[in-house]
Amino acid sequence: MATTGTQRHPTTPSKELTRRIRPADIPRSLAASPPEGRPSAVKVPGPSPKSVDARRKLWRRPRVAHDVIPLSVLDLATVATGSTPARALQETVAISSEVERLGYHRLWVAEHHGMPAVASSAPAVLIAHLANATTTLRVGSGGVMLPNHAPLVVAEQFGTLEALHPGRIDLGLGRAPGTDQVTVRALRRTPEMHADTFPDDVVELINYLLPGEGAPNHPSANPGRGYLPEVWLLGSSLFSAQLAGLLGLPFSFAYHFAPTLLDAALTAYRSNFRPSVLHAEPRVMVAVSVLCAPSEGEALWLSGSTALSILQLRSGRLGPLPSPEEAARYQFTVAEKSIVEDAMATHLIGDPDSVTQGLRQLERRTGADEIMLSTRSHSYETRVRSLSLIARDWGLGASAASDGETVTR
Repeated sequence: MATTGTQRHPTTPSKELTRRIRPADIPRSLAASPPEGRPSAVKVPGPSPKSVDARRKLWRRPRVAHDVIPLSVLDLATVATGSTPARALQETVAISSEVERLGYHRLWVAEHHGMPAVASSAPAVLIAHLANATTTLRVGSGGVMLPNHAPLVVAEQFGTLEALHPGRIDLGLGRAPGTDQVTVRALRRTPEMHADTFPDDVVELINYLLPGEGAPNHPSANPGRGYLPEVWLLGSSLFSAQLAGLLGLPFSFAYHFAPTLLDAALTAYRSNFRPSVLHAEPRVMVAVSVLCAPSEGEALWLSGSTALSILQLRSGRLGPLPSPEEAARYQFTVAEKSIVEDAMATHLIGDPDSVTQGLRQLERRTGADEIMLSTRSHSYETRVRSLSLIARDWGLGASAASDGETVTR
């Protein structure tokens, strides 16, 4: 398991962030009530204690075996060579049923644009299908790239999802574009929509959906007030970690593709955390790339798809996810091998024992409340088998498929 170095990183809010988010900017209905005996200087209508307690109950950590934390899944609706976007989306819906059966806590899909290997360009639409295909699994975005959208539009989409599937919808928010700059311009259509407004946009979005009394403000979302999904901030740097702490929101770190700042970001999040009406304590999730097979040799063989796709992405040669056979035929140069090895140094690839050991090491290192698994493989069957093997060894409590069992759709 690779570890980060000892370089020191700031844990106090950056000047950029403190200029953008001050305590006065935080919605008063989101800020936690003052301690007993210390009245608030200004009384502002907000959610009732009963509604707050109910929301916290819905978001409570699930019960699993006493010595393990919950595991969840990030799926990218992978389009492999020889497949189609339609088939990739169908496989993601099918995987949601398997993930639920195996005992995973939640399934997220990520917003990406202009990437031939990723079909999840419209998370809200896909989440509706995932929610319909499952009954207890939490489903959501990991995440919606908020700078690409008006906060009101996202509030209406996810308020609708929460109204249709109460207590099961997650809204993970990111500040990266999720694509290249040409596509960004096509998506946003105006220079006013950019990542610099991310803190304000997060606050605006939450305000549309928080419970409240009296007439709604104008503009307002409908479904709106009281239809707040579980909101997470996502990040791979210190900015979103600090913002999540200041707003009292859960934080998910993208260790699966940007591992360098893991320790510094979690420290910054926890040290800046302010209790909110939604969360009294920090909540941390860490996303990690995993690929599990019955043997280490097979897992390494299957991981060739990821290795070649990383190289294609870095060199601008975008395409569907290559097969292991394509990867085996490709002649990597010394420089290309170095690029791939560096990018995959923190991936957990191997048999069930080694992958589970790596997950436990990550849990001990981070103190995470939850770990999210990102598994990219050329075939649906090997993705489901990987999740099944990990679920069995982690003790999620469901009957995982045996090594030789064929998973059908």
